Amino acid sequence: MNTLAISLRFDEDTMWVQLADGRIIGVPLAWFPRLLHASPEQRLRYEISGGGQGLHWDGLDEDISVVGLVAGRGDVTRPMAAAA
Repeated sequence: MNTLAISLRFDEDTMWVQLADGRIIGVPLAWFPRLLHASPEQRLRYEISGGGQGLHWDGLDEDISVVGLVAGRGDVTRPMAAAA
């Protein structure tokens, strides 16, 4: 399957990524705190990088792998909370 991003859109809680193969995946903004706390205008200042393999927000210092999104991985730069 082709996991290259061709476009993004956002609603209040979700980032929607359209893939080159026609799929659209929805990812909770809560997975990416920088995007969650960004303004709608900041979220729209993205670049699709690597020929569709990545999503980049220069102003937010955020880089997201499209393959990681499809695999269900959120922000891996922050430590996971310890289990109770």
